[in-house]
Amino acid sequence: MSELEELLAAWLPRQRWFSGKGVPIHDLRVASRHTLRPARADAPSLDVLVVEAKQRGRYSRYQVLLGARPHRSLPRELAAETIGVCRMAGGRPRAVYDASHDRELNAVLLERFSAPAAPGDTAGVRFRTLPGAPVRVGAHGRVLTGEQSNTSLVFGEDYVLKTFRRLWPGRNPDLELTMALTGSPYVARTCGWIEADLPGYREPTTLAMLQAYVPQATDGWVLATRSVRALVGGAAADAETAFAAEAERLGRTTAEVHRSLARALPTDVLTPVAATELAEAMIERLAMASAEVPELTRHAPQVMDAYAEFARVREPLPIQRIHGDYHLGQVLRTATGWVLLDFEGEPTVSVSERQCLASPLRDVAGMLRSFDYAAGYLLIRHPDDSALEWAARSWSRNNRAAFCAGYADAGGPDPDQHLTALRAFEFDKAVYEVLYEARNRPNWLRVPLDSIAAAASGATAAAAPPVPG
Repeated sequence: MSELEELLAAWLPRQRWFSGKGVPIHDLRVASRHTLRPARADAPSLDVLVVEAKQRGRYSRYQVLLGARPHRSLPRELAAETIGVCRMAGGRPRAVYDASHDRELNAVLLERFSAPAAPGDTAGVRFRTLPGAPVRVGAHGRVLTGEQSNTSLVFGEDYVLKTFRRLWPGRNPDLELTMALTGSPYVARTCGWIEADLPGYREPTTLAMLQAYVPQATDGWVLATRSVRALVGGAAADAETAFAAEAERLGRTTAEVHRSLARALPTDVLTPVAATELAEAMIERLAMASAEVPELTRHAPQVMDAYAEFARVREPLPIQRIHGDYHLGQVLRTATGWVLLDFEGEPTVSVSERQCLASPLRDVAGMLRSFDYAAGYLLIRHPDDSALEWAARSWSRNNRAAFCAGYADAGGPDPDQHLTALRAFEFDKAVYEVLYEARNRPNWLRVPLDSIAAAASGATAAAAPPVPG
């Protein structure tokens, strides 16, 4: 490996968006390099790197926005983003770092949307805009913090540029589905995207997408956990039901988006044979997760029973394009309603797999799991408060019911009429969460494990509250 590749091999596993945590990198190479701003004297340079990391015998591709400056002139605010110091193209040593955090360099990305064919740049990267929709430039980007599998830059109150970190060939589903929903009041408007021709891929790969900024909006997870925290010490008498109206409205919005996707894109039905194959895939994931997280094995028989029951379902289940990774962190509450974000699905899965049709009840299951997460997140900090646990579980139950009611009322498949499928999808999502938390946030592991234990035992949040004393 080159000096830069050795630095990247040490830096990548520490990044929130790196999907191979806990697995050694046996090889790393820079597969392609696209210069957007060449190095000049003391000015910083900007390159788009496509990095291939080999783990467990397979290579995965990641995007790195690489900034480089003379190491003695690196601004203090970029010190935490430094990858290391190395010689660039045989020149003097320069500090290399994640350029997403460099306001001078990330402004270059926005500027390129107004001049997509700037001379002198490395061929292969294209900045696309929509006809009749010029992009306003001049703003600097700030990186959105929080739990993200990608990196999003906010430019003033005009745009959000989401750079995809894990790369797969083809148009990213986030761009594809958002474009299909053009004109919907429930999604942010697409303004442009960046694509590249990468070695070994027959079709262009989406590197980033530019969307309109949604002003005066609050993240759904923030709103939900704020509501749950009101339960502490009985801060609000009606806290257990206070969020239900929002959950019901979110259910309606979700159904409207699903209906729009079904009108714009292909649909089909899940046949009994396909349902059996899907159940078998769920069983394989359960086996893999149980091998890695032994605490899961005690509940495996009950989960297997739910999968077997789903495999025996004989009525065809409608399938279509769906969100794919739906939870409270993927929705924003604005002054007028809910807006859905991040339609890319699970970024560790190939684009071709994410483009497969699926039951919209998978999205419903994802949001129901998210309500459980909001309640479980509070209990991590209060593990021995039985009264609070009852209140939190009741909060989750009320909002799950409200969401499902709103979803059915707005024309979505009625969850109450598909309980077998919904139960299987919820278990499958929770098993995925167990693996994720074990690898990334071990202190959160009890959240999905507790949900699986409760569902496997048939317990409900409607159980009687504990008696004081």
